[in-house]
Amino acid sequence: MPTDLPTGSPTNPDIAKLERAVANALHRHWKLYLAEGVLLLVLGVIAVIVPPLATLAVTILFGWLFLVSGVMGLLTSFWMRAAPGFWWSLISAAVAVLVGGMLLAQPVSGAISLTLLLIAFFAVEGVVSIMFALDHKRELSGQWGWMLASGLVDLVLGVILLAGLPGTSLWAIGLLVGINMVFGGIALIAMALHARKAA
Repeated sequence: MPTDLPTGSPTNPDIAKLERAVANALHRHWKLYLAEGVLLLVLGVIAVIVPPLATLAVTILFGWLFLVSGVMGLLTSFWMRAAPGFWWSLISAAVAVLVGGMLLAQPVSGAISLTLLLIAFFAVEGVVSIMFALDHKRELSGQWGWMLASGLVDLVLGVILLAGLPGTSLWAIGLLVGINMVFGGIALIAMALHARKAA
């Protein structure tokens, strides 16, 4: 008897069993998700209210990430110096250490660099979204306008950030991270409250 399911693929009872297991795990740990959501929400609100503080914190965090990953890269490069690509690995790790050190030594300059990177992202994302919308004008019918508007908003945001430099570097990253944390916190809280009822 022919079947549409490939050999070894999960059946409906298997999927239902897995979904029940996930729902039960969420139900058991809903308080942890709620606590994480509340923490994210509070930190996000603080970041939105005081974006320069959040920008500084993000810059320092990036500095430590680059520094630690660079040091680890140097150690592993020297440990595996007989492996192919040793010099490329060594250069990459050294650059990470240098960038991390610079971000930690001068976080305000680092915030300006991160803001320039954000401006470049908005510019590229805006142009790509606009071109995508125009290319799919027929297929997306009435929906292509939303994609076009999204691209234009990205470009406007990029121009606002660029025009306000260096002042925008003090608040842009912190504000965006704060907004992201607020929405992430709300989503986790909603999930936790739903998981509390579900079993």
